[in-house]
Amino acid sequence: MNTQSRKTAIVTGANNGIGFETTVGMADAGFHVIMACRSREKAEAAKAEVMKRVPSASLDILLLDVSDFASVRAFVKAFRGRHSKLDVLINNAGVLLYSPQTNGDGIELQFATNHLGHFLLTSLLIDMMPDDPTSRIVSLSSIAHKGAGIRFDDLTCGGDGGTAYGQSKLACLLFGDELDRRLRASGKKITSLSVHPGGSDSGLFDNMEDEQREALKKQVERLLHSNEDAAQPSLFAALSKDAAGGDYYGPTGPEEISGDVGIAIRDPICKDYEVAKRLWRLSEELTDQIFSI
Repeated sequence: MNTQSRKTAIVTGANNGIGFETTVGMADAGFHVIMACRSREKAEAAKAEVMKRVPSASLDILLLDVSDFASVRAFVKAFRGRHSKLDVLINNAGVLLYSPQTNGDGIELQFATNHLGHFLLTSLLIDMMPDDPTSRIVSLSSIAHKGAGIRFDDLTCGGDGGTAYGQSKLACLLFGDELDRRLRASGKKITSLSVHPGGSDSGLFDNMEDEQREALKKQVERLLHSNEDAAQPSLFAALSKDAAGGDYYGPTGPEEISGDVGIAIRDPICKDYEVAKRLWRLSEELTDQIFSI
């Protein structure tokens, strides 16, 4: 099967953890997968590993740092230069920080990486997606979204990295839901869904101090499932004919840490559509991009 006859998927953060396993799954399903990664060296190594797992895989690497809006725009330009359509977009890349950091635009780095970069990426690519229910946009949230809010007046959350992470992952879920509502209202058939992976050592601990990382891993290790299992909600949302727009999928075991994929539980704030609309407007402002559907 040549590249032209395959459907095309983009997976951000494709070189490790859940993104790597998602890439394996999409390649195994016959997609031509664009591995959107910050480091070419790491992406090439990951590509070689995917090829070992799926010898028939069709893969391409395009550099992308989702925290950098100029990088997002450059990625989109490069993608448009090579492809005429996009079938599946999996907004997977994420970062977990425990000390205050900002991107080049002065925006809290987790909010910029986990939400805003993907908001911008989606807005710039959605016109390339066929108007069909099999066209999927998958937003990765987290069980950490529960109990979080959006601090519109202080996205740094007072410098509390854990709180800012929960905020960023709530933003991912609110975005996925609001995108679904706007697609439906416009009569579009493209499917927007959200997922969370449960608990896994997906590389999110990498930004911790060594001592802190090892202490936390010892506490939670017995609860974690593999990255391959953690990728299953993303693959279900991207591929299953039973996945429906606006749904939120994740593991269904105790505390949603692991288990079979099913409907996950949202925080009640997700029912407040005004918060989602306000987030949408803020996202347009911070990315300097009107998201038209």
